[in-house]
Formats: sequence, structure tokens, C-alpha cells
Amino acid sequence: MKFDITKHIGKFYLCTLLLLTTVGCSDFLDESDPSNLTPDSFYTTAKHAESAIAAVYADARFVGDGAGIFSSNWQLLEAVTGTSTTQTAQNSDLNNLYSLSYDANTLHIRNWWRGVYKLIANTNLVLENVPGIEMDEAQKNKVLGEARFFRAWGYFYAVRLWGDVPLITLPQSATSEDFNPTRSPQSAVYDQIVADLLAAEGAGLSWTDDSGRVSQSAVKSLLAKVYLTMAGSPLNETARYADAASKAKEVIDNAGPIDLFDTYGEVHDETLGNMVEHIFSLQYNDEVAGNPMGNMFPNFQPVTYRGPSGTGSTVPEIEFYNSYEAGDLRAVDREGWFYSSYYTNGSGELFDLGAPYIFKHFNVIANGTFGVPGTAKDNLNMPIIRFAEVLLIYAEASNEATGPNQDAVDALTRIRDRAQLTTPALGAFTQASLREAVWKERWHELSYEQITWFDMVRLRKVLNSETGTFDDFVGHVNLSSDQALQEKHLLFPLPEQEMINNPNLTPQNPGYN
Repeated sequence: MKFDITKHIGKFYLCTLLLLTTVGCSDFLDESDPSNLTPDSFYTTAKHAESAIAAVYADARFVGDGAGIFSSNWQLLEAVTGTSTTQTAQNSDLNNLYSLSYDANTLHIRNWWRGVYKLIANTNLVLENVPGIEMDEAQKNKVLGEARFFRAWGYFYAVRLWGDVPLITLPQSATSEDFNPTRSPQSAVYDQIVADLLAAEGAGLSWTDDSGRVSQSAVKSLLAKVYLTMAGSPLNETARYADAASKAKEVIDNAGPIDLFDTYGEVHDETLGNMVEHIFSLQYNDEVAGNPMGNMFPNFQPVTYRGPSGTGSTVPEIEFYNSYEAGDLRAVDREGWFYSSYYTNGSGELFDLGAPYIFKHFNVIANGTFGVPGTAKDNLNMPIIRFAEVLLIYAEASNEATGPNQDAVDALTRIRDRAQLTTPALGAFTQASLREAVWKERWHELSYEQITWFDMVRLRKVLNSETGTFDDFVGHVNLSSDQALQEKHLLFPLPEQEMINNPNLTPQNPGYN
């Protein structure tokens, strides 16, 4: 089923161009003159509703789009954490992210702004137009629920990246009164995010969905994540810890087919996409768009069917790799999240890579394994929410809401058991020690999934890989660049070109003028 939806997502995405161009798409439209479609004439059938929401799914893949030579958009959220470094220096924008010297002209930042707001614009079109279509009500509600999920997901990125941002909930045109919108307070943006997710909860979505569509469990998991973020900085709505714990517990207690995989290799097995641990992922299929994590390959080493290749533009910072506990299966070569040896050209003799590289997104089927050549088709999805994160959300939020408790320790223990690590009993924890134990587990379990940076911002804390303790955000030195984080780094700058296009976006975020 995964292949079907990803193929259709790509094809539906082309159909959305009908809203902007004069090109027809006869596979999905029945009008006698498809070259004259408008939003009013497009949103008339159930197929149009499905085409429109499929375009939203396609738009969400902007996260994996390119950002210049040897770089991808997702690297915005990895380079700044200090948990990775680079073996190349050919992309100046990426170099500036690693060195914390990025500014309002950095390509990755501009791409994220445009990607997020394009996604939001298409969800607004769905939410405005699909209610008027005569179609099966259950199907309609599901489409609207998916659109609300994605609008919330887009705004959740925007508010964490830039703080106060334009809050647009209706389709825009050049004649719209708020065509050049001002920035709304973060609290208002979060209110909209929560409202959208609560509405999506009641949309009749299935509990899980092996095809990759948004599910009820994905909505609840994202809502738990939003509540956890609201409880931290800058909102500091500490009552939200209880809300986060409650929502995460709904997923844990009613998991059904949701669980942790038995092995870490299953996390990046393309045949298990959208199953078990994968609550929500961005869908990739090589016929439409292949997995976008190739910049994690080592620089010019023969670990795949391509032979000597790869950019090495995101590789582990060695001190972070060394911060994993002794015996942690996640740090074992080709067992967990890293590999320091692989098979020549993907399927030949084992050779030493000379350093650890990121194995978490390595597709063995596409790239090859011993004696089995790769298929050269990387259909591995990009994980956005795994069950492991839900367990850690619960452990952290429950501890903050009520102090150490057995359920919180049990959730933490499930993560550590898979890593073959021992977890202290409940009585050994204080609230402070359990708090830092969960934080550290988040750094190690969720690394290289574009999550760590947002933990740093909401906690105002950063794992010190050398001491194993947590530094204050401001003043922490990223070992990958030997540069210290500053107050201004809590937000990214608004893209300069966007501020030129819309003067109402001023003022620029502090420290970037």
C-alpha cells in the first residue's frame, strides 16, 4: 500500500498545478475543459478532495528537498545541534549553520519558510473548499482531519523556528485584506495548533494507517509533543506537562499494533514503513522521490552499490558518539544508530570506515548488504514520530507533573531495555535525576531525527557530551565548531527576502539586524 499512496501523492501534486497554470490532468478530472479550472470548479468531487489532500502530503516532503550542493533542508535542524559535523566544506550556507554564523540570507532558512507556508496555504485551500463538496461525510471528515493535522504540523515548525509568525487560516490572493500579514504572538499560534489537532482527533481517522496517511495515533502523539513544548520555554505553561502526559498515555495504553521494534535494524527497514514503531513518517518512493538522507553517507567511501561516493556533509561529532553508555546497543557497529565498517560496494568484503557514521537512515535493501547487491531504489520513509518518542514524552511529562512514578520509569525502561542498558528502580530517582535521565535518553534515542534542536530550545539546556551533564543553552560550546550558543540562537532569523516582500514582518528577530 505504501507504493500506491506515494505514487499517487506525486501524481496528485502535479494536479495542484491546475490551480496556478493552464495544464490539464485528465486522469483525475472529468470537466469538459480542464484547461480552465479554477478553485471553484476544481473542488466539486470526492476525487478532487483526495487530489487536494494528496498534494498536501507531497508538499510536506519539502523537509527533504535540496539546499544547494551536498546539502538538504533537514540539515538546518542538525548542523546547529553540535551532535554532527561535516567532512566537506563546499556549501557555504551549511558551513554557516555548523559555525553558528548563519543569517537572514541562509538558503536553508529561506527554504523552510517557503516550504512551511506553501504547505499551510494548501491546507487552507482544502479546509475552505472541501466542506462544500457533496461526498461521503466520513471520507470528507477524514480529509479535513488530515488537513488540520498538517496545518498544525506546519505551524508547529514555524513557531519553534521563528517565534511570532503570520497566522494565516484562509486562502490568500492578491486582493486579500491581509495579503501582507503581521506576525501573531506565539501563544496565538499555539492556540491554533491545539485547536486544529483537537479537531483532527474527532475526524474519524483510523487508529493506525499502513499506507502512510495521518492516523488517530499520529494526531494524539503530535498533540502530546505540542503540549510538552508549551510547558517549556518560551511559553512556560507548566500545567501542560499533565496534558502531555495524558495524551501520550492514550497512545501507550491503547497502542494496539503500535510498539517498539525488537531491533534497531527494523527501524530503517523499508518493508516495515508505517508499521509498529512508525506512527507518522514522510512517504518516499524512488519512482517519485527517493529517501533524502543521502548526505549522511561517508565522503567518497564505497558503502553502497554506487561505489566510492557520498558527501559526508552530516556525520557524527565524535564526542557525541562517545557519550553513549558502555554497552549501549545503539552505538554498536551496524547494530544501532551508527556504523564504523561496511561491505565494499554494499555487498562485498567488510572494510573499516575509520570513524563512526550514521546508520539510522541507511537503507540496507537499497544499498546492499553482504552478498546481496542493493536494489538502487531507496524507498525508505523519513520518520517524524516514532513510538519511542511517545514513551519519552510520557516519561518526561509525567515526572514533571507529579514527580517520579512507576509508569514514568517503566516508559524509560522500555527504551533502555532495547539498548541493553540497566535502568535504576523507581526508588533510586529524584525528580531532578529522572528528569536528566529522560533528557539524556532523548538525546541518544532520537538523535539525527531533527528533534534535538527543539529540545535544546524548549529546555534551554544542552547535553555536554564530555561531562554527561547539561549546560545552559546560552554559553554552551558546540564541540563540532568550537562556537558558543548565544541568546539570539533561540530563534532563527526571518528570511531577508520575505521581509523585503512583506514589510509587515518587521521587526527582525533579535540579534540578526
